[in-house]
Amino acid sequence: MIELAGIIILGILAQWVAWKLKIPAILPLILIGLLVGPIAAEFLSEDGTKWIEPIWNGKEGLFPGESLFYFVSLAISIILFEGGLTLKLNEIKNVGPVITKLITVGSVVTFFGAAIAAYYIFNLSWQISFLFSALIIVTGPTVITPILRNIPLKKDVSAVLKWEGILIDPIGALVAVLVFEFISVEGGGEFTKTALIEFAKIVLFGFTFGFTFAHALNFIINKKWVPHYLLNVLALASVLGVFVLSDAFAHESGLLAVVVMGMVLGNSNSPYLKELLYFKESLSVLLISILFILLSANINFEDLLLIYNWKTALLFAIVVFIIRPIGVFLSTHNSSLKLNEKIFISWVGPRGIVAAGIASLFGLKLAKNGVPGAEYITPLVFMIVLGTVLLNATTARMFAKLIGVFLTKSEGILIVGASKISRLIGHYLESNGRHVVLIDSNQNNINKARDLGLEAINSDVYSDKLADNIELNDVGYLMALTANSEINNYVIDKFKNQFGENGTFRLVSTTEMNDEQSNPKEGLFSHTNDYNSLNEVANNYPSINEIKLESKEHFERLIERTENDEEIVPLFIKNKTGVLEIIPSNNKNVKIVEGASLVYLGKLIKV
Repeated sequence: MIELAGIIILGILAQWVAWKLKIPAILPLILIGLLVGPIAAEFLSEDGTKWIEPIWNGKEGLFPGESLFYFVSLAISIILFEGGLTLKLNEIKNVGPVITKLITVGSVVTFFGAAIAAYYIFNLSWQISFLFSALIIVTGPTVITPILRNIPLKKDVSAVLKWEGILIDPIGALVAVLVFEFISVEGGGEFTKTALIEFAKIVLFGFTFGFTFAHALNFIINKKWVPHYLLNVLALASVLGVFVLSDAFAHESGLLAVVVMGMVLGNSNSPYLKELLYFKESLSVLLISILFILLSANINFEDLLLIYNWKTALLFAIVVFIIRPIGVFLSTHNSSLKLNEKIFISWVGPRGIVAAGIASLFGLKLAKNGVPGAEYITPLVFMIVLGTVLLNATTARMFAKLIGVFLTKSEGILIVGASKISRLIGHYLESNGRHVVLIDSNQNNINKARDLGLEAINSDVYSDKLADNIELNDVGYLMALTANSEINNYVIDKFKNQFGENGTFRLVSTTEMNDEQSNPKEGLFSHTNDYNSLNEVANNYPSINEIKLESKEHFERLIERTENDEEIVPLFIKNKTGVLEIIPSNNKNVKIVEGASLVYLGKLIKV
């Protein structure tokens, strides 16, 4: 009981430490597991026992006999299902040819390159070498996201790394499952007729069960045949049921089935998909916390000694500094990415949860079945996972600065609220070369913004999801344009440090507008215009205009005119090179240079 409680407590503590230090959670989780497992047994325990012993002598411990295999299998099935839910087929088309090549050409390069390296460096069999290479194909968003979250990068670079991690997770898992089956069936992977039949059964039942039950579950949910409070647990039970059922028809087809099930559900139009994804994310965090402490603790010190030599360092160097760059440069050939951006993408390739989890599961099973070289799988993959996470977590920011991909000034603009006025302003800014992102919880507003070609995110400002979005790394201006003054104030207080590096602005409230002495320092555009008056102007005159400024005095006369004319609202100052400066409600200190223009909303100002 103490050990079980200790695993959960240590796991959540590791997650908190990772959040606090802004590092991938897998790093402290594996380190804790190694500490309470093989390190404790070798150096800290007087009688040589582990503080946490998943299996002892094969019969005792927390998970005696086959029970650890069962727990790992079920946990990974849920984690892979959650990963499948995030895989949107329409996003594959939008992220461009670089992403497509990275998950195809890059995967092939890693698969064959790492296998050849493992075969010749460690003298492993080709079957074990290819299983190792299949397991390290994946990178994983849960590992990359914390690394990139605090590195301001060009949007294209962060998007490539993010989507590679999301798309390659189920692909790498599928390849690993298929290679494992070739090794397992018919005495260690001989390509016999029986082996090919078993392989075909895995693919057939995996895809069939995953596809069929995904549609069945989606139908049941949309028909509201179950109460809302049972929705999430029904989905959980369905995932576990599909995994077990598919596995019963074709051994090891369950993992493929849940990945397919997640992908099909993730691309459905179910209104409950977001809620389902949130639940699965929370469950995955708990399972990941437990899983990696258990798997790390289950490694024996003798396994670590197997790779305690120069061969391990050589294999790691080849995987990270040769194979990864080759895959990236082949995938980005003839793309719009610059040389330094390609180098940075080559540098950031940490392996993650799926690699370590499946490696432990397959390594333990193959070792138990007496497959030669299987004892190398788990420690080698853990070495790649721990080494790449540690390398990228400690050097990515410094390396980004060194090669010149680090954005020294964030010029992107985050607009909270996607109403008509926000869409007008966002479209103008976008057409003038600024990266603009609109946030709104109203899906209708989001759809209208996207129809204009704007980047828009359906998100609740009270959720922490917004702060974790790496696609907002280049945002340095924050504009709160909602109809609710309390939300505008909340947005400024919560996100000013993360998204307001160059300035935070909000609309003045109705109370402030009617009080000439109340002019907040973060007030936006004009102290005589709140949301209602601004929205009215946008409805009557849905266009943004420009007028050349002759002098500072000319600007002041125009501002005075806008204060007396409810149908004109000043927005920006545009200099002769096209750079825009937001006009605050307290506009007395706005600098006017030669050739500048006043950008305004409303009826045309006659010269």
